[in-house]
Amino acid sequence: MAQYHTEERGQPCSHNYRLFFKNVTGHYISPFHDIPLKVNSKENRFNMIVEIPRWTNAKMEIATEEPLNPIKQYVKDGKLRYVANIFPYKGYIWNYGTLPQTWEDPYLKDKSTDCCGDNDPIDVCEIGSKIPSCGEVIQVKILGILALIDEGETDWKLIAINVNDPEASKFHDIDDVKKFKPGYLEATLNWFRLYKVPDGKPENQFAFNGEFKNKAFALEVVKSTHQCWKALLMKKCNGGTINCTNVQISDSPFRCTQEEARSLVESVSSSPNKESNNEEQVWHFLGK
Repeated sequence: MAQYHTEERGQPCSHNYRLFFKNVTGHYISPFHDIPLKVNSKENRFNMIVEIPRWTNAKMEIATEEPLNPIKQYVKDGKLRYVANIFPYKGYIWNYGTLPQTWEDPYLKDKSTDCCGDNDPIDVCEIGSKIPSCGEVIQVKILGILALIDEGETDWKLIAINVNDPEASKFHDIDDVKKFKPGYLEATLNWFRLYKVPDGKPENQFAFNGEFKNKAFALEVVKSTHQCWKALLMKKCNGGTINCTNVQISDSPFRCTQEEARSLVESVSSSPNKESNNEEQVWHFLGK
């Protein structure tokens, strides 16, 4: 039985679309704050919130600045954002999402990259064969990490695999990805290097010369971002515009009641939006 469910408000591919989360008892929660980071404290097993299913283009993300942090489509310059198709890649080449209860502090300089965080939960590239839906919460084991430097900010990209993937038992560390999915890490590096070029931006840069760090390194980064999230939820650091409203963190000053959470959701418009956009199926050829 699924631990979490989602509820749509508004129309997909529109500015007012929101995907809210409920727990198993049917109460509204924040996926960012109320879903536990770890499934089991002793195992390498984490909850991952899927924002963007593989091969899709709509840039869906947890709305970190809105109450209860629903998933919405990213808007830039008044337009819904779709990631470009960069030949030979169609949309996102993994199931893309985030780990709950993590935060990359924009005021804290990372010792290994010498850059501050990007103000978001930590990103995950899930490499299994199944394609979950947007908003699905899956359990993953972490295999490694890539340090993208995005406009001067550290933007970690975890490499993970769904624990229920048919081949999950083969994967224990980053070298197993190289062994059993040859070319995938190279494609991942190339994708992140180029994905903003069609928007007129320069190629992205990486720390460690684009080297993927192993599981042990990745787990330390997760641990650090979880500590940053704890400080955020306890009001021990500057959270800026991050919305910390939660339902289940008992000692957090931002905790609200179930009734207040329901009122927050019901205040969001669920009416159809006629200004829905459809992604353009354009391919960009950036080979050299």
